[in-house]
Amino acid sequence: MFSNMGEEALQAALSEEARNAFIIKNEKFIIGCANRFTRRFITKSDDEWSIALIAFSNAIDTYDAQKGNFQSYARLLIERRLTDYVRSQARFSSEQSMEPYVFEGNVDEDSDNSAYQLHIVRATSTSDENPIRDEILALNEILAGYDISFMELTSCSPKAAKTKAACFQAIAYIRENPSLVKKMRETKLFPIKNITENTRVPRKILERHRKYIITAAEIACNDFPLLQEYIK
Repeated sequence: MFSNMGEEALQAALSEEARNAFIIKNEKFIIGCANRFTRRFITKSDDEWSIALIAFSNAIDTYDAQKGNFQSYARLLIERRLTDYVRSQARFSSEQSMEPYVFEGNVDEDSDNSAYQLHIVRATSTSDENPIRDEILALNEILAGYDISFMELTSCSPKAAKTKAACFQAIAYIRENPSLVKKMRETKLFPIKNITENTRVPRKILERHRKYIITAAEIACNDFPLLQEYIK
């Protein structure tokens, strides 16, 4: 079925008419890639279909026959675009909490953010090379000294936008003061007095969200690029 797909893709790049015909011919392949990525049935009314379609069209424009077959190349671009989409959904959503069970490999298929949950499950699945799993294990070692677990992050995360802003202000202050970070790590004590004296963050917020601020500060102050994306 895909033996001459690369040749057809090269022809499709030459004219809009050929492109449209090629896309229509391969709609099942495009939606199949989206289904495989999300592990659910995608229809043409879903955002994932539009994203996969754009990625497929982009594959036509950028395909180089010398670098492999078109089928694999198009699937790779579709999965990359869908990955970017679920990440952006999590980053810009007004509320995108991630339940701890997701990091244990479980997905709630009825959840509005099931696609992003699946992305996290894939990223944390057991394998020889698993950067995010390694980051979580390293972070949990650090947090153990504070008697905190990464899995607590969801339950102690701020919900209201105003509270989030205050917490981020406290996190930024800690990150910008290495001596404070050092002292916090040595004593395992949360520097509430220091923060309240140097920021406008109310003491009540600091006390209520202590675990979240400590966890986020440790993520921000360490080499945890993947977890830094998560806390955003």
